[in-house]
Parts: sequence; C-alpha cells; structure tokens
Amino acid sequence: MGMIYKRGNVWWIKYYRNGKSFRESSKTTKKMVAKKLLDRREGEIAQGKIPGVQFEKISFEELAEGFLRDYRINKRKSLVRAERSVNHLNEFFEGAKVTQITTARINIYIESRLDQGAANATINRELSALKRMLNLGAQQTPPKVDRVPHINMLKENNVREGFFEHNEFLALRNHVPDHLKPVATFGYKSGWRLDEILSLPWSQVDRFIGCARLEPGDTKNDDARTIYFDAELQVMFNNLWQERRVTQNFSKYVFLNAKGTTRMYRFDKAWKRACRKAGVDRLFHDFRRTAVRNMVRSGVPEGVAMQITGHKTRSVFERYNIVNDDDLKKAAKSQEEYLAKQEKSVAGTISGTIVKKKKKRG
Repeated sequence: MGMIYKRGNVWWIKYYRNGKSFRESSKTTKKMVAKKLLDRREGEIAQGKIPGVQFEKISFEELAEGFLRDYRINKRKSLVRAERSVNHLNEFFEGAKVTQITTARINIYIESRLDQGAANATINRELSALKRMLNLGAQQTPPKVDRVPHINMLKENNVREGFFEHNEFLALRNHVPDHLKPVATFGYKSGWRLDEILSLPWSQVDRFIGCARLEPGDTKNDDARTIYFDAELQVMFNNLWQERRVTQNFSKYVFLNAKGTTRMYRFDKAWKRACRKAGVDRLFHDFRRTAVRNMVRSGVPEGVAMQITGHKTRSVFERYNIVNDDDLKKAAKSQEEYLAKQEKSVAGTISGTIVKKKKKRG
C-alpha cells in the first residue's frame, strides 16, 4: 500500500509498481490533495497503466528526436521538411513535458503560427509532425506518451490552379535555352516531377521499345512507373543519344546542363526569364497538373493516367484534374444538346401516341 508523508511543509506520496517504489511530491501543503494524488496513482497502477509521473519526465525534445530518428531509419525522402516542421514546433514547445502538450496548448500554437502569416497547409504539416511524434511515443515500450490529445487540423484550399494551355507551352518552349527544351517537352507530356526527370539515367531508357521507367527508389511514393514515348518523344530521345555519342560525353544522365557536362539540378533564372518572354506565369510543377488534364481530356482511363504520373491516391489525382472556364462552357453545351435530344424524343413519343389514337377512332 502507498503512503503519504511530509518533507518540510510539503506532502509527498510513496507507492509501488511491480515491486518498485516510487516517490513523488504533491507540491502542496494540503494533506487531502496529496491523498487524492496517491489514490490516482494507485488507480493507474491497478488498471495496468504506468503512473502519470513517468510521463511528466518526458520532454518535447525527446519526442522530436524519436520522430526524426524514425525518418532517418526509414530513409524518408521528406526528412528536410520534417526537420523544418520540428524547428517551428520547438520554438513553441521547447522544454514542455508530454503532459503539457494538450489540445488547448496546441490551439494556442496554431493561433500563433497564423499570426506569423504561415499558410494553413504549412501549419497542418507541422501538426501532422506533432501528432506523429506523439503516436510514436505512445508505441514505445515502455510508452513515453499516455494519451495523444486531439489535434484540430485547418481547412486547406489545396486545389491546384496553374496549368498550361498548349499554345502557352509552345511559347514557353520557344524561349527556354536549347538544353532545357527536351526537359520541358518531357515534363509537359509525362507529368513527372522535376527531380524525377533530371535524375533519369540512360540505363532506365529503352530507345528500341520506346519507353522510360522509374525504379521504386526513384519516386516519391516508392512505386515504379513507366511511360511509353509518342513519336515526338521517340525522336527527342534518339537525338539526345546521338548528341551523347558525338560529344563523347558518356554521362549516365539523360538531361545535361548547358555545357553538356553533367546533370542539371536547378534552372530557376532561365525558367523565369523564359516565362517572362512568353508572357506566362507558371511553375515547372504546372506541367504535372497539365499532363493529368490532357490525359483525361484525350480519353486516357484515369487509372492509367495515375500510373503514368505517379498519383497514388485518387484524392490527390482529383486536385490536379483541373476544370477551367472552357470545360464548363463545353459542359453547358453538351447538356444543352442532350436536353434538346430528350425534347425531340418526348415530342416524337407524344406525336406517335396522337396518331395511334386517331387511327383507333377512325
């Protein structure tokens, strides 16, 4: 059985779990408060729980390190973003114990980040990181978290709006440097992410069959992907291969920098300059949205389009399947034509019924 006793003017409690004694200050001079704390601890032990005092020793920093360790062990590609989220969380929760990370305190954090001008999507990524580190703590043996508080996620306006019409793509391609034209063409037709394109090696291109593939480790969602070339892409890859032989620069990468010596990583200035000359304001990532829309418009089954572009979930795919004013006008026109056909059909049915009635009377 546990007991309460005094140290100076403060009441302490003593209790046992699995034969091991625990001592804890009630932080009060009132005996009744100490008695209630002892009852709570013994109740936790009777239910097979770890006494709450153990969780009061676990800090936010300890949970954050466990979270980042999990990212490093599993070699997650978004480690940098996770570290950025932890840095923001640390500014607010530094020194906090796990028992102090409550829903109320998390809501104050959300409010402070909104006051700083952070976007809802950014805050949600940080909240997801916090929830993940709490869940990981709860899964430890013994657990470091006794309960995961409710976390209110913010509403995101995550519908993507940027995309290229075909004439805009042609205008942009005319203004990018020659070494970027193949990159733009492949991005426009494949919908692959920029890093997936720039890191594509020749060993994953089959010029005879006419396709390029990404291995599981090359993609964001770790799924392999393959795209087959149309006539333009087939010619483009053959020309790039011939240039490689002529210059005798046998880099393993398909798309090389302006000097033709090594792979590219960024071309922000060249891109912005070309956009300005072409009169468009677009991101390279807009090719990804555009490819989705073009495939769907051309009748490619959505499941096939998702495999080509690498969208794992339908919800994300739908955000890229953009509808613009022209699509809405076409929908209105299609509906008008459909209803007109229905009216003709109804009119024909009524006319036929009247003729039949007249014949019966006659």
